[in-house]
Amino acid sequence: MKHSDTDVIIAGGGLAGATLALALAKVAPALRVAVVEAFPLSTDALPDAYQPSYDARSTALAWGSRLIFEELGLWQRISEHATPIQHIHVSDRGRFGATRLNASEFQQQALGYVVDNRWMGLCLMRELLATNIQWLAPAEVTDMASSEQGVSVAVKIGSETSTLKAKCLIVADGGRSGLREKLGFQTNHHGYDQNALIANVSTSDSHEFTAFERFTDAGPMALLPHGSPSRAGHQSVLVWTLNDRELEEVLGMSESDKCQRLQERFGWRLGRFTRIGECNHYPLTLTTVDEPVRPGVALVGNAAHALHPVAGQGFNLALRGLMTLVEQFRLAVEQGRSPGDFQILRCYHELHKPDWQQTVQFSDSLIRIFGHSLAPIAAARDAGLVGLDLLPGAKRLFARKAMGTAGRRAVINGPATSDKQ
Repeated sequence: MKHSDTDVIIAGGGLAGATLALALAKVAPALRVAVVEAFPLSTDALPDAYQPSYDARSTALAWGSRLIFEELGLWQRISEHATPIQHIHVSDRGRFGATRLNASEFQQQALGYVVDNRWMGLCLMRELLATNIQWLAPAEVTDMASSEQGVSVAVKIGSETSTLKAKCLIVADGGRSGLREKLGFQTNHHGYDQNALIANVSTSDSHEFTAFERFTDAGPMALLPHGSPSRAGHQSVLVWTLNDRELEEVLGMSESDKCQRLQERFGWRLGRFTRIGECNHYPLTLTTVDEPVRPGVALVGNAAHALHPVAGQGFNLALRGLMTLVEQFRLAVEQGRSPGDFQILRCYHELHKPDWQQTVQFSDSLIRIFGHSLAPIAAARDAGLVGLDLLPGAKRLFARKAMGTAGRRAVINGPATSDKQ
């Protein structure tokens, strides 16, 4: 394939890119969409019996993300292996401050869910197989040039590089690929001098579908319920922030010593830690792009903003942004305009901007506030946690942010609307 034509090219077929492709197939089927991805679209996408690995990586989905997947007709399948978060417990280690959220207080089945990334990917692949989405794999986008008709995208397939002409390029391959920088987008980076260690752990006590957000003098940590969607079990997903020295120490420990160190940091709210699985880790950096759109190209997901995982907001923020972009593309089709029209992409950016700014501020402020050990600041945040637990109005706002329902936009059944839950 030396030259070809399509409307939208999505660089990256991971969770963000595949979700965008599926949403476009359902909302704007007149658009021709091609996904450029390193892994092929398998005809064996969804096995008859799925058995998640103990070491499987997972994502926390907010309630608002469930609503998005329902609109895409995907939630029924995803929910087969989605562990509900029915309670959230936020505490400050060694101090009295704490707040609790319960799904029943807000007439919800759950505040969110924990889902294996592989299972979500398989569900997306199966749905995509039933669409007209073109899947180019294994392949990668290596460059792009603007033209009068839109963009000319260099796609490397094996040892050959082809040119694919399109009206719009969407960069959805994460924040580490280098394509964003190669295309000249300016990024802002703020390092936290911390690393996230991710692992699955087992405890002697059942999680009872509770997510724990624990702030310690060494950094925040979270334990999210994992396993059966209907029976509370003993497995949780650990997100543990460590500085470079602590990370090196922990990685060099035996499993029993890792459990002991984790016990010291987290405490006994889930009883004794009995097992810790394979440990993945990465440095924590807040990355934003002030202008993630230009004529014919837009950044989405982690390519546009990468957050600290403390509040589990990253993928949920990305999903809301994808739906905002899909709605603008739907309107472009209705109006006979190109999806790469700068005004279309600019409108997407302006609509999504308040959401990502507020979410970045929310996540970043948690780190800054709980990162101080000075007595007056610690006392003030403890009072804030207690007040949050006692004041219904403040607690409702906090819950809406945690559930990802504030400002959510529905696009499947017509014009975008705000979710008023």
